[in-house]
Amino acid sequence: MNSERLHAIQSGDGQGGIRPFVTSKLFNNLFASGMELVEETALYLDEDGKHQARTLPREAALAYAGMSMRLTTRLMQIASWLLVLRAVRDGEMHEDEARQEKYRIGAPEGGALSRGLTAGLPERMIALVEDTDTLFGRITRLDREIFAPEEARDLDNDAAGQLAALRSAFNL
Repeated sequence: MNSERLHAIQSGDGQGGIRPFVTSKLFNNLFASGMELVEETALYLDEDGKHQARTLPREAALAYAGMSMRLTTRLMQIASWLLVLRAVRDGEMHEDEARQEKYRIGAPEGGALSRGLTAGLPERMIALVEDTDTLFGRITRLDREIFAPEEARDLDNDAAGQLAALRSAFNL
């Protein structure tokens, strides 16, 4: 999503609040796809994944166990973030409370979850890891945009404008 579009959604009340975002179709779609991924992953890990893990060689089985724990943790962060924003949308939580650091999405680990750690894992597990990485990256960017102080958003826009002017000046 481009920054200007999110900024327009976010600042609909003139205060830079998050209510315009959480009442948008974008949020509804993100919430539905995020919760669907959580359910799909839980189902896989409890059923097919459990059976597939038993057939893996020892080293791959250990990698599977570690990856499933990291995947579960990442999905819990995603679900928590989505549920906090839904609580704001539904009037169960005030925006100021949702802005607290304890509700922010965690910083990404050193690189993507899947980077170099999926060798020997079942294809379905790898696909779930990649889907989760993609969603986590998207939510991390949204979290920074939505909860960035107004001054930081203005600086970002100024920097983007300056970069665009430089690119234009040098035909880049």
